[in-house]
Amino acid sequence: MKIKTSVTISEDLLKVMNDFLGADQNRSLFLETAAWSYIAKLRRAQQNAKDIEIINRRADYLNSEVMDALSYQVPL
Repeated sequence: MKIKTSVTISEDLLKVMNDFLGADQNRSLFLETAAWSYIAKLRRAQQNAKDIEIINRRADYLNSEVMDALSYQVPL
């Protein structure tokens, strides 16, 4: 469902946006696509931050596992 709204943007942004609009696109579609793309980027950043926190919390254990596995390698 679409909801009509009003958004205020700079004249410069409007000019650049119009340069990228295809013949079959309109400003609403362009802005909606841009917003969804930005939201996806923010979600990825949130997930990456959670993943880094988990890795950092488990770093000592993971490092000990790696050192154990490396001890089995034969010198070349």
